[in-house]
Amino acid sequence: MREISLHILDIAQNSITANASLVEITVDENEKADTLSVIIADNGKGMSEEMVKNVVDPFTTGRTTRKVGLGIPLIKMAAENTGGSFKLESKLGVGTTLTAVFVLSSIDRQPLGDMAETMLGMVTSYENVDFLYVHKVDGNEFILDTREIKKILGGVSLSEPDVYMWLSEYLKEGEYELTNKEV
Repeated sequence: MREISLHILDIAQNSITANASLVEITVDENEKADTLSVIIADNGKGMSEEMVKNVVDPFTTGRTTRKVGLGIPLIKMAAENTGGSFKLESKLGVGTTLTAVFVLSSIDRQPLGDMAETMLGMVTSYENVDFLYVHKVDGNEFILDTREIKKILGGVSLSEPDVYMWLSEYLKEGEYELTNKEV
């Protein structure tokens, strides 16, 4: 994968497959600490201790449709290639938390990618799942919580054209204010 946002999308897909009703995604860019941390936590079905130990092997997967699972090994490798770290915690019946820390200044760090489009695609494609997205840059933060938005909308679909356009602009503006970069 060429961008960290694609790793995030892949891991969030794992959470959805694990029947999570809430997926929390935190991206924390800290120039002073020279880190870009990605934390993805869900309340899905979780994994056994044995599966947690083995899931970093690309030939281990919980899927029945194929015998290879590359998402977790690839994000682990991407973080460690920068001199960063990787941690996976999970408990059956409770959920899973993945933490990948990238060295921000590393020449081997992939670009973050378009988080606005990544989140827009997820929240409008999986309306039965709630997402809490927090993006921090040097102490400033942008938050998207679909639980709050759904409450305000009172049953109107997030993929309704007017809502979709509002969400798109909200995410793009939030990301721009944090990074001062057009998305």
